Amino acid sequence: SSVFLAREFGVEVWATDLWIKASDNFQRICEAGLEDKIIPIHAEAHSLPYAEGFFDAIVCVDSYVYYGTCDMYLNYFHKFVAPGGQIGLVVPGLVREFADGKVPDYLTQPIPSGKRFWDPAECFCFHSPQWWQRHLGQTELLDDLEVNLVPQGWQDWLDLERVKAAAGMKRFEQELPALEADQGRYLGIIQITARRK
Repeated sequence: SSVFLAREFGVEVWATDLWIKASDNFQRICEAGLEDKIIPIHAEAHSLPYAEGFFDAIVCVDSYVYYGTCDMYLNYFHKFVAPGGQIGLVVPGLVREFADGKVPDYLTQPIPSGKRFWDPAECFCFHSPQWWQRHLGQTELLDDLEVNLVPQGWQDWLDLERVKAAAGMKRFEQELPALEADQGRYLGIIQITARRK
């Protein structure tokens, strides 16, 4: 995502990641010829090395769901963008919350490797657009908050998983059968935009 943002919009990007080492990320950045536009940072979301108001915009792709469900996190996080600055989040989530909290069997069944998509320890943070609207809106820290389900986001997610499977990537192999079975009934992609007050 950092290469895309730097290349497509010409912006300077501070590419912050917990799971990718800064040196590994820097190698990819150099291969893309963008070492003058992207600064790789290895950091945990609760210990970010930035000054308050440092960024014009913050974009999080497929990560905010894993730390941003904490009631107190937005109060910490939003301070890194300047007042009036934009915040954009894209997260995997639910089209709607499960009725009575019951997860459909096809999301909990293990695949041949023993992995299963819906592991409560990992998927407990998946929520609907309505949940995110309430969660982020109650803080009064943001202006212009919009939370939407990405149209056909589940199909984009499924297409990505098919490409990864064809390339032999097995890190999250349980996602492909879950998405194929779900067909957008519960699983989807959520986009969130706002500005810091």
